[in-house]
Amino acid sequence: MRIAIVAPLVSAIREPQRGGSQAFVSDLARGLVGRGHEVHVYAASGSDVPGVPVIDTGVDHRSLSATLYRASGAAADPPDAAETAFARVYSAVREDRYDVVHNHAFDAPAISLATALPAPVVHTLHLPPDEAVAGALRQAVRWDAPPTVAGVSHFQASAWRRVVPVDAILPPCIPAARINWSQTEGDGAVYGGRLSPEKGTAEAIDIAQAAGVRIDVYGDSYDAEYAHERIDPRRSEPGVGVHPGVPRSSLWEAMARAAVVLCPARWDEPFGMVAAEAQACGTPVVAFKRGALGEVVVDGRTGFLVAPDDVPAAADAVRMSAGLSRSDCRDHAEGNLDLEGSLDAHEQLYRRVVGVGAGAAVRG
Repeated sequence: MRIAIVAPLVSAIREPQRGGSQAFVSDLARGLVGRGHEVHVYAASGSDVPGVPVIDTGVDHRSLSATLYRASGAAADPPDAAETAFARVYSAVREDRYDVVHNHAFDAPAISLATALPAPVVHTLHLPPDEAVAGALRQAVRWDAPPTVAGVSHFQASAWRRVVPVDAILPPCIPAARINWSQTEGDGAVYGGRLSPEKGTAEAIDIAQAAGVRIDVYGDSYDAEYAHERIDPRRSEPGVGVHPGVPRSSLWEAMARAAVVLCPARWDEPFGMVAAEAQACGTPVVAFKRGALGEVVVDGRTGFLVAPDDVPAAADAVRMSAGLSRSDCRDHAEGNLDLEGSLDAHEQLYRRVVGVGAGAAVRG
């Protein structure tokens, strides 16, 4: 098949990735090319996906900084810059012929402007319901050729189904084969992700300190005020290392050396890629039981899920995590969270939306 992937434009698609959706767009495109499909990624300037043609849309991601998602809902309505950016993207898409266009951008214009495309459109919603995006989807699904809407987990899809029909679940699984793991018990804790309140960066530090273990935090500022007020003052605290965002291969190495990875989400996590990656490294996860983390972590086997915001319980779980099997963590990641299964789901959905018969080949 010939597939156009429209990436989020709020950052370039390159290492170190800005977030999970950006990382998954890269993995998805590379995986589909590996299965014989012709894939073009439409992304912000400066993007690079190894082995995949990237169409430079001419969009400077800095011009879209006001559209960055805020779990607090504090962001303003999307400015004209987003409308202009996605008009440019879809104009470029229309210059070529594709069997399917798959949008991963979480912006109302990315939804509404896609209705004019001649090819079938799939929208993967990587984030929780948002009023502007929901409004655009409600309009889009009324068209004669409505788009296909996908969620990233059962939990997240159930939330979106209160807004619009959700046709499929396409989990942003992780490339386990590319992730080295360690059977040897690690040392200390790791947090990986953007420095933002919904990801619980400050709580991760609190948990590690309450458990009496060192923590290394890897991530870049997403919310400047939060990073300045809640994270910067802790850089000098004993047992706390705060590092810039690193390429995923480097983060995987750090997680494989750790005893535990902390994911104390303070929002309803749509999926939980870091938790999946940690298990692929053989490292147990301690997380607040929020959102889809219960679909990613096997409580009591590959980690522990504790009540939301319960730092003492999470600290106790950190101490208990040494008793979990690192081999079980790796086996769960390989068997349930691997990219290959997600690629299968994508191919099946693409075949369905383009009307290819069930017995027809889907590769090439």
